[in-house]
Amino acid sequence: MLTHKTFDSEELEKINNIELTGRDALDVIRWGYNEYGDDLVYACSFGAEGVVLIDLISKVRPDADIVFLDTGFHFKETYELIEKIKERYPSLNIIMQEPELTPQQQAEQEGEKLWETDPDKCCQIRKLIPLEKILNQYSAWLSGLRREQSLTRRNTQFVNEDKRFSSIKICPLIHWTWDDVWLYIETFNLPYNPLHDQNYPSIGCMQCTQAVLEGEDLRSGRWAASGKTECGLHK
Repeated sequence: MLTHKTFDSEELEKINNIELTGRDALDVIRWGYNEYGDDLVYACSFGAEGVVLIDLISKVRPDADIVFLDTGFHFKETYELIEKIKERYPSLNIIMQEPELTPQQQAEQEGEKLWETDPDKCCQIRKLIPLEKILNQYSAWLSGLRREQSLTRRNTQFVNEDKRFSSIKICPLIHWTWDDVWLYIETFNLPYNPLHDQNYPSIGCMQCTQAVLEGEDLRSGRWAASGKTECGLHK
């Protein structure tokens, strides 16, 4: 297991409130790679924020490591987008991180539709444990979290202590709005998941993602009616 380079609370406050104050997303990404180099990985879900962050990362580190948690339950449109990204950014190292259990093995061991009977356990098996495994190989990770996304994310800083994974989580897009994300996509003609055009602002696994109505929270289509708002990666 890699020995992670961490910061105490005082150092994090200095980084966020002095060193990176007033900086833009590209500056934060540069800071991350200057600090960690090859020990920095981007965990990408290939949502709208994801394609923006990939494009920004490619300007700083064209051969960056990008990990996708391939749960085996994603929409075909998501997999098709990943292939488009590979074509557009051929130097990127895109890692398809799979769970130890196939969907069939999970059904046999945990019962059919675990995402309905115990969604937290399903996320643990298919997302949390696989991410923990990959993050053990790096000192820090990048995330596309934005403060505007939800109440649970409104206090996110550029550089965060990640107690869940004993790591450092860098979030360059915290000040971006949903409109900012789409302006960037349109300006640079980036490929994106066509489900976004069908009222899917946040896209995860097929079984746990649905379209949202106009005026609803952008993440209201995730684990709808279950009381669950996060898969656990960002708690």
